[in-house]
Amino acid sequence: MKRFLLLSIAMITLLAQAQNKPYITKVYDFMPAPGQFVNNTPLYNDGEPRDSVIARASRAICGYTTITIDEIEMPDGSVLSVNDTTYNVKPGMISLGSFGGYVVFGFDHPVVNVEGEYDIQIFGNGFQANNTTTSGGSSEPGIVMVSRDVNGNGIPDDPWYELAGSEYNNPKTQKHFTITYYKPDDSQFGPLGMNQYHDQYIRWTCNSVDSLQEGYIRKNYWHTQSYWPQWAEGETLTFEGTKLPCNAVDESGIGNYWVQSFFDWGYVDNRSDEHYGYGTNATNITAENLNKGFKIEWAVDGNGNPVELKKIDFVKVYCAMLQDCGWLGEESTEVCGAVDLHPDAVAAPEPGDVNGDGNVTVADITALYNYLLNDDETYLSTCDVNGDSEITSSDITAVYNILLGN
Repeated sequence: MKRFLLLSIAMITLLAQAQNKPYITKVYDFMPAPGQFVNNTPLYNDGEPRDSVIARASRAICGYTTITIDEIEMPDGSVLSVNDTTYNVKPGMISLGSFGGYVVFGFDHPVVNVEGEYDIQIFGNGFQANNTTTSGGSSEPGIVMVSRDVNGNGIPDDPWYELAGSEYNNPKTQKHFTITYYKPDDSQFGPLGMNQYHDQYIRWTCNSVDSLQEGYIRKNYWHTQSYWPQWAEGETLTFEGTKLPCNAVDESGIGNYWVQSFFDWGYVDNRSDEHYGYGTNATNITAENLNKGFKIEWAVDGNGNPVELKKIDFVKVYCAMLQDCGWLGEESTEVCGAVDLHPDAVAAPEPGDVNGDGNVTVADITALYNYLLNDDETYLSTCDVNGDSEITSSDITAVYNILLGN
């Protein structure tokens, strides 16, 4: 990692020009799978409950800033003038650990599905390597799930849909992959010497159809803390999702130069992020190996059927890899914030959304009752739910059918 000192900060501004804030405003849930950065990214304090850890993750990846500077101190002590250059700065970073580890977040508004356009950008720390002939470098892909607040309660307890990326139909991709990790006795895994490992640290079992059904998360010399999320209750952690094919190759042949190949599109922390990403100063970076974002129109249900979503309220990212890369350790997706690419877009009205609050709930039935009783004419334009050009009790029945999924 390159390190430099920003000597003069001329301006710090939030990217909040729109009425809706374009960046993440809340983390609802965070549970990493075991991994070498767990309990460090973000930092865990002994005794913290889960709610406190989630709040810490929220502080790490919510928001987004730009910084304008005029000088950078170089390693040799000289000062480089950059003439008030503006840099985009991600808010921070969290690590999701090995396969299944996840974070759930949202914005202060629904993200609208704008046809044909990228709707959201989710940042990772992937980058293109200079010293490789392949399209790859550091790529630790995470899958994106999206959800609507169907019941209108403001929490992510509604159906989830996967944004199907380039590898969704790859025959080596396993759907409904399930893995269980077993809590280790950390007292049995003491200090290590340089380049040493505890090879049998955190055991896991899975339902793999094409590889080993059990193995271990190794512990290495560089990360000495517990790799098990210390706030997690119980002796096991189980995750389910789509597992992507292994993408790492040791190009050296002797274990000292691992390259993780990029997937084409549709995954977090898979490629450098366009305009915002780490590693975009690689000499062989091109437009083709940048991550341009995610489209809500990619959504599919659990059976792979396309799902039409006019907007979404919640986003979930989970690590979709189960692979050890030698001295680099396990593949673990990192999340560094997210941005709604069109925060002021307005979704077309939902059928049955009589009161115009963006959701179809029992409140819409109440609004119809009020109109029919001449208590309230506010919702006249949306009361004809069944489209027969009349507003009657049959429109109430139409809202009931929508709520029942009919």
